[in-house]
Amino acid sequence: MWKANAPETLALAAGGLWLARAAHGRVGALNRWNIPQPVTGGLLLAAAVAAARSAGFECEFDTALRDLFTLVFFTAIGLRASVELLRRDSATVLICLALALAGAELQNGIGIAGAKLLGLNPLLGIVAGATTLAGGPATALAFGKTFEEMGVADAQTVGLASAVFGILAAGLLGGAVGGWLIRRHGLIARAGTESESWETQRGEWVYSLAAIALSMGAGSLISRCIAAAGVTLPGYIGAMIVAAVVRWIDDRGARRLDEGVLERSGTLSLGLFIVMALITLKLWVLAALALPLLLILTVQVVVTTLFAVFIAYRWLGRDYEGAVTAAGWTGFMLGTTANAVACMAVLESTHGPAPRARLAIPVVGAFLIDFTNSFVILSGADFVRRYLL
Repeated sequence: MWKANAPETLALAAGGLWLARAAHGRVGALNRWNIPQPVTGGLLLAAAVAAARSAGFECEFDTALRDLFTLVFFTAIGLRASVELLRRDSATVLICLALALAGAELQNGIGIAGAKLLGLNPLLGIVAGATTLAGGPATALAFGKTFEEMGVADAQTVGLASAVFGILAAGLLGGAVGGWLIRRHGLIARAGTESESWETQRGEWVYSLAAIALSMGAGSLISRCIAAAGVTLPGYIGAMIVAAVVRWIDDRGARRLDEGVLERSGTLSLGLFIVMALITLKLWVLAALALPLLLILTVQVVVTTLFAVFIAYRWLGRDYEGAVTAAGWTGFMLGTTANAVACMAVLESTHGPAPRARLAIPVVGAFLIDFTNSFVILSGADFVRRYLL
């Protein structure tokens, strides 16, 4: 048994990013399919951990820094959410949210129907639906106890395993969806978008790092209050709220936040978080999924991907920005906002900036959907209990 402490886990994650960079330099298919480098690095390390486990050597990793990097990433998103940009692109945000809600309802519908056809508790279909796919691991764990009280055995375990499945699918398919749309329709980035992107504001790097730390600390207190009130939301919501307020105050004043510092902080935290998440979520839990649940999740992935290609892309403008936004939408509807941002980043690095997508997806995927998805999950469970049990 090797129990890696926080510094050792961090070093391993950094090594995973280096391995991914080397792999993408040698395997052209990884770039052609727009697989984010952190996903590649995480999968390589996860495969090594699984191989070691099969040989009788167990590994455990300290998750403290993983959770910290998650918080830094979402806080940086909040600090980059300019009210001016939100007002300018509010239509994209609202359309993306509407598509997310429609997708979450569709996931619940597929899950419930699949569970009924396979002779399972239809509530399990919601666990393998919007709870774990649109919701992600945090929502799966948060609602696990609720579903266990409703009669779904081991709902937390099933939910976490389903979320791992979704994260892997999101990391592998999100960028591929956007890349296919770009090639299929011959799309190019709109001229002049670079000046519209978030990298226009320059400020003080010390002030920017202090703003991240302040928002994380104050947001932690807000998250505690939200949890004490009995509201089920991911722990980073408080930090994002505080960060958005700090950005609003800064925009109305001296504009001391440095966009470059915020971007680099978020990007580095994102990469390390994804690698750590993949090696600490334990890929072998997927082997414990029963065949019926795997069938439901496979159908969910296929339908969500088709929804992104044939519906979301059209409603999001049928242009280059729409393709990148559809890729991000796929990322958070199957996995997490981290998946979404990573998928969009790899597309932008190859094809050009997509500021509208970069604004809408984090706001919807990391903030708005977490509020609204709770109602989708609970209303779906109420429907099942009233009419199908």
